[in-house]
Amino acid sequence: MLRHYRDFQSGFKDWNQRKHAKKWLLFPQNLGSRLSIDQTSLSHGELYTILTNKAAKGGKGSIVAIVAGTKAETVIEIIRKIPESLRKKVSEITLDMAGSMTVRRRGNDR
Repeated sequence: MLRHYRDFQSGFKDWNQRKHAKKWLLFPQNLGSRLSIDQTSLSHGELYTILTNKAAKGGKGSIVAIVAGTKAETVIEIIRKIPESLRKKVSEITLDMAGSMTVRRRGNDR
């Protein structure tokens, strides 16, 4: 029954993020002007970086991105998939200054 739902009714096979879902998920429609970025460890020790929209206050539409791992370069690569016009609307990003989020800025990177 569960397999039938997944394969035929849920739309999972046609999901546009299916191919990369184990590495990253991106929800640009949830992007806001004030974001928060944090790392979390799941039950088997997997580390993920989560970018959230503060305006959603943890509710529906909070998650902007989930990226496997905590390397800044990897997170930046995924965030850059969001159109620049949307990224320019961000005015604030709060983070806890984890060592993995330290990265050198180049020029006008945003």
